[in-house]
Amino acid sequence: MKKVAFKMQLHQGQVQEYQKRHDELWPELADLLKSVGVEDYSIFFDESTHALFGVLKIEDPSRLDTLPQHPVMQKWWKYMGDIMDANPDNSPVSVSLKEVFYLP
Repeated sequence: MKKVAFKMQLHQGQVQEYQKRHDELWPELADLLKSVGVEDYSIFFDESTHALFGVLKIEDPSRLDTLPQHPVMQKWWKYMGDIMDANPDNSPVSVSLKEVFYLP
């Protein structure tokens, strides 16, 4: 399994709403993520910068490239776009992070 890490930016004052929406994650979105091989997915919040840090495991990271074509992913992005930085297509502004340390 390979680890994929990224960061996104949450708008100030939106952490409770972000948490609520993820607590009520749509089953069809969870199924979609699992169908491309996503496992062990977590998102962390940095209170000092409002940055979100995501990390997940996946056998073939290139399968993540198929997600933007799925209507449920597009619908989720639109749903989340009002509380975080988003691109014109509603996808979250996301920066890939490079692993610099790992302790197995």
